[in-house]
Amino acid sequence: VVPYSAGGPTDVVARLLAVPMGRSLGQTVIVENTVGAGGTIAPARVARATPNGYTLLLHHMGMATAPALYKKLPFDPLKDFEYIGQVLDVPMTLLSRKEFPARNFQELLTYVKANKDKVTLANAGVGAVSQLCGLLFASRVGVELTTVPYKGAGPALNDLMGGQVDLLCDQTTQTAPVIKDGTRVKVFGVTTPTRLASMPDIPTLDEQGLKGFDVKVWHGMYAPKGTPPQVTARLNAALRAALQDDVVKARIAELSSEIVPMDKVTPESLRTLLTSETQRWGKVIRAAGVQAE
Repeated sequence: VVPYSAGGPTDVVARLLAVPMGRSLGQTVIVENTVGAGGTIAPARVARATPNGYTLLLHHMGMATAPALYKKLPFDPLKDFEYIGQVLDVPMTLLSRKEFPARNFQELLTYVKANKDKVTLANAGVGAVSQLCGLLFASRVGVELTTVPYKGAGPALNDLMGGQVDLLCDQTTQTAPVIKDGTRVKVFGVTTPTRLASMPDIPTLDEQGLKGFDVKVWHGMYAPKGTPPQVTARLNAALRAALQDDVVKARIAELSSEIVPMDKVTPESLRTLLTSETQRWGKVIRAAGVQAE
């Protein structure tokens, strides 16, 4: 079960994993898109499913941000699931429209601080990862920028390329093609602590002065609480095999994303990550006063 529509980044990953996981399990793995309420309907559905290993959830860091974004959640991310393992990380990039006055990151910082009332920061909607990345950037720089929420990453990126908004922080699955095109946007850095193998010329925000800046869209796989340990172990083995499949590895690299090291494809690693990220993003969201409907 995927919380987002067909063709989106999480859906693409799920469909990629379904084939090799199905081979390992001797079953056909079907991807179902259960969309709505900011990605909270799908986890609620999986939390209520029979805990027999036949209903799984693939979700990104929205599992960690939901408790702070929503006053009432129909599930508890930390109590209602068994953890299968981490899957992959999708880095993000900070972009501007092509005609934006700054030529590099230091000029960007200077311009943003001097023109904070004029600079617009696009995002893919309230609670979207692009909004949270933008909020963290603005808070680290020490400014409040005018945010422009869109209904999805595609429209936000289109308006950035069209020059209607100034800045956007979004996932490489969306931004890599236009960055590589080289004519439609400016790129000021990647949001991970290390440079991307797929775009090694782009410096990190960390190395350019925003020390410790680290935002990536991590993904994890979950089963309903009470799924027997021998079943979760079999699912974990199938996930690990899928992530080492050559077709999967090549496609993930094309998306400028990164499969996590195998020592992180464990229930314990996902539980630890979800716990720490829930605390981290809870602070950012509450400080910014963001609330989703």
